Amino acid sequence: MKKQHKTYLLLAVVLLVWGMIGYKFVNAVNPSVEIDSTVDVAEKFAPKELKEREYFTIVADYRDPFLGTVKTPVSNRKKNASKKVKEVLPKKNISYTGFITDNASKQKIFFVIIDGQQQMMSVKDIFKEVRLVQGTKSYIKVSYNGIIEKINLAQ
Repeated sequence: MKKQHKTYLLLAVVLLVWGMIGYKFVNAVNPSVEIDSTVDVAEKFAPKELKEREYFTIVADYRDPFLGTVKTPVSNRKKNASKKVKEVLPKKNISYTGFITDNASKQKIFFVIIDGQQQMMSVKDIFKEVRLVQGTKSYIKVSYNGIIEKINLAQ
């Protein structure tokens, strides 16, 4: 009989412990929603100033225990870096002579002279790697070789 009482007592303790663990788990998964009426005013954020790191080098100028010699440090030779020469692309000879407007489609056609050849272009057209970006009565903007150039109306 005593053995059964101990078993029941231990069973009750085990169920109590597992019940507490289960309760904490359920509360963690589904927390109750309580809105705090008091809101803490956050202080202004001020980042900490970072200290500059101190750099150091380890100089290993001790005697080699196996060879019995002292290693001489190799001097740091700086390589002469050759400067890359930027390739200067030739500037194109572009001039703007005028434009016309198509009343039906409201499209503007600009007369542009590129390297001596006259071309009729609308916005976003490309001729000899020259793209017409924007245009008005008084000027046009063209782009070529990564350069955007504004060209005024030639009289």
